[in-house]
Amino acid sequence: MKAIQIHETGGREVLKLAEVAVPTPGPDEVRVKVEYAGLNFIDIYQRLGQYKLALPFTPGLEAGGVVDAVGAGVTDVKVGDRVAYCMINGAYAEYAIAPAAKLVPAPASLGLDVVTALMVQGMTAHYLAMSTFPLNASHTALIHAAAGGTGRLLVQVAKRTGARVIATAGTEEKAALARSAGADEVIIYTQTDFVSEVKRLTNGVGVDVVYDSVGQSTFAGGLDCLKPRGMMVLWGQASGPVGAFDPQILNQKGSLYLTRPSLGAYIATRNELLQRANDLFAWVQAGELDVRIDRIFPLAEAAAAHAYIEGRQTQGKVLLKP
Repeated sequence: MKAIQIHETGGREVLKLAEVAVPTPGPDEVRVKVEYAGLNFIDIYQRLGQYKLALPFTPGLEAGGVVDAVGAGVTDVKVGDRVAYCMINGAYAEYAIAPAAKLVPAPASLGLDVVTALMVQGMTAHYLAMSTFPLNASHTALIHAAAGGTGRLLVQVAKRTGARVIATAGTEEKAALARSAGADEVIIYTQTDFVSEVKRLTNGVGVDVVYDSVGQSTFAGGLDCLKPRGMMVLWGQASGPVGAFDPQILNQKGSLYLTRPSLGAYIATRNELLQRANDLFAWVQAGELDVRIDRIFPLAEAAAAHAYIEGRQTQGKVLLKP
């Protein structure tokens, strides 16, 4: 089978299309014929070596496809079932192995492209708005990169709770995408200082929570946007990692909270995994959540797909198709 392999960490040139053996599922595992693999910023961090993995490895933490073979002890899924999964490496390939317990059944009414798009980005939006800082109608949230794949979903989930959403985006086109997702206000950060604009929009009060996937270039300003006892949810680092940080700053700025969450801790049990996935599927089926597929690249063009998301050009989900 064909798969993308990384033998050394580095630039996009380390993404090599290779011919490798079709994997065999072990006990409690299944083999999935991959229809779509999702791209996420964590793939780039792993490729660069910021997140260490044993070499060589096949990147890709989410996929949707059809069960092709099952290992010993697997009873909950069978060959031919449409499934999706996330947080398991190896998706940039024609076939991938996943634990049966980590699979999510794909509803017959939804395409596997949409289901795959919801695995990391959808469930991230879900846990951020529903669990990390559970929003309600009394809250105001600042959401950075609101036109991206996760950002646009997060805006929609946040609006479901009744919260007021102030979004940031880099261009007029991206601002329109954020508004189409339901953002109450959109700040084009390339034209306006987002800190002063948030203060203006909140009459100097600040926001209850900042959802920051950008990191280095927005973190300090985001802290200045929070009201006393507000929460900084730093869930990504698209502009680079945040540097060394003195926790005394949280005290000085009003007893602020800071958390650095990741999806794995919020789908640690099968019940939680299915609850989040099924909420998302139900919202899409009801027409209450719009999933935007931005680009689909052939598997062989994984390097071009990485360049696309590294350039922060995305306006929705980016997928690979073997």
